[in-house]
Amino acid sequence: MSMKRIGLLLVGLLMLPTLCQAGNSDNLDSLKTQADKAFAAEQYEQAAKLYHQIADSVASVNVYYNLGCTYYRMDDMAQSVLWFERALKLNPADDDIEANLQLAREKTIDRITAKHDFVVIDIFHRLTSLLSLSQWTWTCITLFVLSLLMLILFLVADRISLRKCGFFASIFFLLLCILGNVCALYQQHEMSQHNAGIVMSSVVTVKSTPSEGGNDLFLLHEGTRVEIRDNSLKDWAEIEIADGKVGWIQKKHFVII
Repeated sequence: MSMKRIGLLLVGLLMLPTLCQAGNSDNLDSLKTQADKAFAAEQYEQAAKLYHQIADSVASVNVYYNLGCTYYRMDDMAQSVLWFERALKLNPADDDIEANLQLAREKTIDRITAKHDFVVIDIFHRLTSLLSLSQWTWTCITLFVLSLLMLILFLVADRISLRKCGFFASIFFLLLCILGNVCALYQQHEMSQHNAGIVMSSVVTVKSTPSEGGNDLFLLHEGTRVEIRDNSLKDWAEIEIADGKVGWIQKKHFVII
């Protein structure tokens, strides 16, 4: 076999994953178009089925959001809350997702008053949710470049006032860059966590111990968010709700966000 043919074969092998990915992307785009048309035609069950096929292949804020809207129209608030939560997890800065999540929550049964975090923690959470992960990334890059430019100004400027300005501005932008990186890393960490779920059963009795014989503590209804404290057992999980109450429920009653 000539070197030319070997080269063409190697190029073909290198291009094969890209071509397969492109074909898969075209298929997902086609499914998305069909799903959008079904939703517009108020064929919500068909739309949900198509959106699910896409969601099984790729994590997409837009698809998760559309699933939340679809289930909201189907009056399935538990599924609606679940998919809005998943969309918000990928993009905490999206006000539309937050607003629709609140609308879906208002149609659930449980009314739980959340316990207050420390002021500093609450401010940090609000800060991290101001931008999406990609926006934080570009913000940090911009701040780092500005810090370098100010450092260059400090190094090359002849006037003392300009050198002082460059020095302090460089430190200021660098500190903002570090803060932005912390926010981005925290948001990325939260996206990778699977420590929260949505109750899917119509009503669940929360137990004091991981067994049917445990004392009944309180009831939860579908659509309620629970934080998972202990997921080490096969059939049971220790959960905490927004007001700080803790108990055990069977894993079959909730779905991980």
